Order: sequence, then structure tokens, then C-alpha cells
Amino acid sequence: MTMRRLLASVLATVLAGGTVAVVLTQTSSATSSGTAERRGRSPIVIGHRGASAHRPEHTLLSYEAAIAMGADYIEPDLVSTKDHVLVARHENEISGTTDVAARPEFAGRRTTRTVDGRPVTGWFTEDFTLAELRTLRAKERVPDLRPGNTAFDGLARIPTFEEVVRLALEHGVGVYPETKHPTYFDSIGLSLEEPLLDVLNRHRVRKAYIQSFETANLRELRGRTRLPLIQLITSGGAPYDWVAAGSTMTYDDMVTPDGLREVASYADGIGVDTRRVVPVDASGATLEPTTLVADAHRRRLDVHVWTVRNENAQLPADYRLGDPASAVYPRATGNVMGWLSRLVELGVDGAFCDDPAMGRAVVSRRAG
Repeated sequence: MTMRRLLASVLATVLAGGTVAVVLTQTSSATSSGTAERRGRSPIVIGHRGASAHRPEHTLLSYEAAIAMGADYIEPDLVSTKDHVLVARHENEISGTTDVAARPEFAGRRTTRTVDGRPVTGWFTEDFTLAELRTLRAKERVPDLRPGNTAFDGLARIPTFEEVVRLALEHGVGVYPETKHPTYFDSIGLSLEEPLLDVLNRHRVRKAYIQSFETANLRELRGRTRLPLIQLITSGGAPYDWVAAGSTMTYDDMVTPDGLREVASYADGIGVDTRRVVPVDASGATLEPTTLVADAHRRRLDVHVWTVRNENAQLPADYRLGDPASAVYPRATGNVMGWLSRLVELGVDGAFCDDPAMGRAVVSRRAG
């Protein structure tokens, strides 16, 4: 993807939406009139990096657990190897999720790269062939929060996207890949979109979503696939392709009515930080919900939220349980089912869950 395409993406947004004020979506206490349930379908449960509450993320162990727990889709974040094979890692820097730092044969690969405008130091997938990555073993990324997952450290390899797809097809679930840092990978000659579509097309995958925090690659994909595309939106900041093209527009612009109209011209839904639906105050307590779900539904956009996690440290303050003075309070399980139920009541069409069993329990209970 070229800088010309990036500029065209930003220009198209400006032309289609006009001058868009940088404001947050207004708040409303009303639930959406177009909830997934009211539209005749249950919200989907997306195994976020597999079942990352129970296994080291982005491993076949994690994806297998997510499937067993009832996930409708499993989500691999995708980065490229040196020989242009897509593998599942949350980031292309892998010191936090593999044993590479303890491998003396790769000590010389440690380096600093600029990824999305920020310097990052470590070991990067694009400096390893697939065969070399296969010698590494995965480990838990947040061992202090999820010490139980460390029992699986060293047991799993880094899976390829193709392996994840085969697993999904074998069990009849969907895949929900994310292209990580597409502008960066384009800049080093390892574009993600072509090998992504190659795998999906060769395996005739029909149950899939493709997601990205950037916009230009989704626009390009729109002309190359009929699979639904999801525009990811954080609680702040801007798509990096817009930043690289010199735009001052942000994700706040994207969630205005005009912004959503433009998103609907190339995507089928939005994947948003839960705080875009239910904001929180400085203490972490929830505020009145916004109108984003209803606004998106008016543009025929699905709304998938991320990320629903079990631990108190990852939940809004009013959904935490236990004694805050306890040393293990941050990692204790809070009222995650209540939190997800609230999001479903507000009309979301799906949720990324670190614990898909919790997601399945909420959706099944409401369906019953």
C-alpha cells in the first residue's frame, strides 16, 4: 500500500464527511433500539487472542480452549516473518510473549525499530524466518496478573495464521484476524493484506471478519473481498495511516455521525473500546452510556466491543468485587458477567472476551 493510497484515504474521509468537529459522541441513558437480540440474532462471542484469561495468548492452546468454551470466533493478531509468512502475535516485538530473550543464539537480533512513529527495542518477527521462530516457545505476557497461565510457559510454538484457520475450520468456528501495524509492514516490503487473503481464499473461509486500527488497508480490502470488515477505534488517538499522511483527524472524528457515515462506505462494523460505549470517570466508575451503538446501527454498522476481562484491575470500578486491601484484589475475578450483560443490554453485536466461557454464559442466559 502506497503513501498515495494513505493520502487518498484521508482525503476521501474529509470530502465525504465535510468538516467534522472533534467531539465525543453525546451521552444517553437509553438502550439501542437495534440490539443484536432485537434484530433476531445473538451477540457473537469472540475469543480475544484465544482464551487469554486461561492460556498464554495467541497459541493453539489458547485457541483450542476458546473453542471449547464456546467462542463463535477466535481472534489472531497478525504480523509477518522475514520470509513473509503471517503468524499470530499481539505485537511484532516478541520478548514479552516468547523465550527469545533467553536464547543466546538470537542475542544479536535485539535491536530498536520505529513502529508507528515510536521507538521500540527488542526482537522482531520480521527479523526471523518462520523456521527460526518455530524454535521459540510462547510464554504468558502478564504473569503478575495471570500467574496460573505460567504453567503453560514453554509448551507452545508461535502458530501461523494458516494453522489458526485450519483449527477454526476443523471445529466450525469463525476467525477474526487483525492486521497489526499495516503501514509499518508496508514500509518494509512485507504487506499483510495479500498473504491474509491468500490463506482465507485457499481455505474458502466464509465465516470471518477482518479488522484494523488503520483505514487505508480496509479501503483496499473492500475492493478485494466480500468478507465483513471492522474498523477498530480506540478511546483516543488516531489511525496511524492518518498520522503518517499528515492528517489532524482522530478517532473522535470517526465516531461522530458524519464519521460513521464515512466508515460505513468501506466497513461493515466498528470494533470499539468499551469506554466509547460506557465512559468511565477518573475513579474508573461508569458514567451514562453514549449514543454510539444507536448511531452506528443507524448507519447499518455492527458494534463489537473490546475487551471484556475478568480481573478487577481490568473492570470498571463499580464492577469490581472483593477487598481492595487484599494483595490479590487486582487479579481477583470481578462482576464480569454483570459488566458484559450491561453492554449487551446497550445493544452491542459482539464482544471480545479474554474468557469466552463468561461471554457464552451471558449470551446463552439471555437467549434462554
